Amino acid sequence: MDGVPSVAMSQQLGFAGMGTMGAPMAGHLLTAGYNVFVWNRTAAKAEPLRDKGGVPVATLEEMGAQCDVVFLCVNRTEDVKECLDALTKNAKPGTLFIDHSTIAPDGAKAIAEDLRAKGFRFVDAPVTGGSVGAEKGQLTIFLGGAEPDVAEALDLVKPYAKRAERMGESGSGQWAKLANQIAVGGALMALCETLSFAHKAGLDLVQIRNMVAGGSGGSWAFENYGPKILQKDWTPGFSVKNQRKDFGYCRAAAKTTDAAIPCTDLVDSLLAKLEEQGHAEWTTAALYEILVEMGADA
Repeated sequence: MDGVPSVAMSQQLGFAGMGTMGAPMAGHLLTAGYNVFVWNRTAAKAEPLRDKGGVPVATLEEMGAQCDVVFLCVNRTEDVKECLDALTKNAKPGTLFIDHSTIAPDGAKAIAEDLRAKGFRFVDAPVTGGSVGAEKGQLTIFLGGAEPDVAEALDLVKPYAKRAERMGESGSGQWAKLANQIAVGGALMALCETLSFAHKAGLDLVQIRNMVAGGSGGSWAFENYGPKILQKDWTPGFSVKNQRKDFGYCRAAAKTTDAAIPCTDLVDSLLAKLEEQGHAEWTTAALYEILVEMGADA
């Protein structure tokens, strides 16, 4: 671009939520040359972005006043609503809010309608790819919202997206993400059940993981979570707590469509055992430990 910033690059961006996913995503925006204000409830988590050119702000009200576009990557539906209540107090009309959190589809739709009535714009844009995808800038993003708003969002998320597509109107991004989480649960179960079975059979787990991963049984889970199981590295990753949160949204959404999700229910019940043991912050791959503990008649 011959050193001349584009209109998009001249925009003031905000990013709320400097967690495992949000911090690297904001970092990719900074590396791409955007001006980014950053905020986190625990302020210290935003400070590392300062070294990359980010500007930490003390309050969401301040961020809303400064920015043309604000990204959110928080936790639950109610967290998104709370952040937006603060962000919109001083925000300019037409501000675009892009939510990367995984929340309830009906919640996303209601938020979009509320913001539209107040003169703002909203795109639900949940992501998948885990912390590895966030670090590498290789996330898949499901977007829901009005076509012009999604088109703008698609351009902005390029620094950390491997694949990003509009799924439909507001809430559609969240519906697609929940479908993804159902697939994630099934792949996680397949990985952990395979390796726990192989362990009890006395097989070499490294060999089995490599052989299965390279054949028809291979998956993203085998490639990315397989090594964590072999090393018994239970650091997230994606935590048991957050996976169970997403499964809760899956169950609630499934009831509204009369959809059966028995595998998801099973995986959730097994992850609940990890949570009961005090391991809510462990990676979901630790499901392996539960299956090793269980016997054939469990």
